[in-house]
Amino acid sequence: MLLRVHPDNPQPRQIKAAVDCLQRGGIIIYPTDTIYGLGCDILQQRAIEKICRIKNVDPKKAQLSFICPDLSHLSEYAKQIPNSTYRMLKEYLPGPYTFILPASKMVPKILQSKKDTIGLRIPDNKIACAIVKELGRPVLSASLPGEQVEDYTDPEIMYENFRNLVDIVVDGGIGGTVPSTIIDCTGEEPVLIREGLGKFEK
Repeated sequence: MLLRVHPDNPQPRQIKAAVDCLQRGGIIIYPTDTIYGLGCDILQQRAIEKICRIKNVDPKKAQLSFICPDLSHLSEYAKQIPNSTYRMLKEYLPGPYTFILPASKMVPKILQSKKDTIGLRIPDNKIACAIVKELGRPVLSASLPGEQVEDYTDPEIMYENFRNLVDIVVDGGIGGTVPSTIIDCTGEEPVLIREGLGKFEK
């Protein structure tokens, strides 16, 4: 299903349709402030497994992020973090950044690896934030597999490519082509892992 949602004023009925799908264990493709992502409810183990099959990765080794509407979920899914890290998160989020943080026991077991970390994202995108707010918990997110830029920027092409693998493609307009900037906050100093759309200065 291709679900058209207004990027500036997401229609509540459309957002509810996407969230109902997630709660049933469905998988959606949805816009963020960078590139479109694959998403599912973090409590739906089969959906997580399906995303990993689409990506052809082991769930414990997969690079998956938690999309949150704000920092209120932080204490649930990340272990105690220093005040300096929290201040940095407040400074950069919402925005095109993924912060790697130590995972708490609340992270679903299927995703708990030996590294025990999670990627946290709060995208500056009204559709993504409306979906996670309505869901009431984070959305598990992964990048789309695809070689051509059009494969993960044009919702209609994504629908053609993935209609048999996902339940809903949320069309919020043409997506970006540059992924998020990844910063590892598990050590004493933050470390830039990947430079993406967001500029990062220590």
